Amino acid sequence: MRTSRVGAGPRLFPPQVRAEVIALACELPAEKGVPLSRWSAVELAREAASRGIVERISGVTVWRWLSEDAIRPWSFRSWIFPRDPRFNEKAGPILDLYEGRWEGELLHPGDFVVCADEKPSIQARKRKHPTLPATPAGGQKVEHEYERRGALCYLAAWDARRAKLFDRCAPKDGIEPFDALVEQFMSAEPYRNAQRVFLVIDNGSAHRGKRSIDRLRGDWPNLIVVHTPIHASWLNQAEIYFSIVQRKALQPNDFADLETLEQHLLAFGRRYQQIARPFEWKFTRTDLNDLLNRLDAYQPPLHLAA
Repeated sequence: MRTSRVGAGPRLFPPQVRAEVIALACELPAEKGVPLSRWSAVELAREAASRGIVERISGVTVWRWLSEDAIRPWSFRSWIFPRDPRFNEKAGPILDLYEGRWEGELLHPGDFVVCADEKPSIQARKRKHPTLPATPAGGQKVEHEYERRGALCYLAAWDARRAKLFDRCAPKDGIEPFDALVEQFMSAEPYRNAQRVFLVIDNGSAHRGKRSIDRLRGDWPNLIVVHTPIHASWLNQAEIYFSIVQRKALQPNDFADLETLEQHLLAFGRRYQQIARPFEWKFTRTDLNDLLNRLDAYQPPLHLAA
């Protein structure tokens, strides 16, 4: 007859059991034939018992073991393998610019680094009932149902060294609104007469390839266009600003119409400019090389179509 363990303290497990549970957590559920998208501590405890690794174990114990090794199989994030064969060649100069260098030399005081991008298809969602403010009992209450009142594109240019913001809205993205954004800062001082203005952009349709470089340089001879690698918009600091906009200005989305949405976005830009500081960019060429070396060491299996 099994004796009661009430008050007996935590159950002790052999090291082999702990090792097998951690190994299980480091495999995808599908690899074990389990119809789950990811493990939870409770599901791991259940699976360990069903596989005979241990007779019985609590989810709390499993969670404690995994936490001690900083393993979190219940969390996930999206990622993508670099597809650009010139990834290192394109990414390196951008990282150098953020450190104040270009082609091995320090940037001149008359040089500027501007990151630009678009945030398209921002919807204006008019809630069917008014949003209620926070109360002592909880946070805001936002009606789930809404009416779509159209969408617009928000464009922004961010001076990475001076923390200067330029922004505007347009009905949609494209060459014309993007060029208008470039004109917005390039026609103003100190950029108009600067020695060099480095423009960091991704490969969006409005500013992709050599044709976009020739077009922009034709209007602004002191502009040096620097494209990020394919699928590497994270190297563009404008994306950091857009993430701030998403968190602080667009969630929850409750705007009566596009005019209200546009005024809200531009007002947020002016408010943010009052407290803006250069982003503390820490990813360097060394980090880039380490990342690419790790990716080279891990080649995902290729699933060929039947």
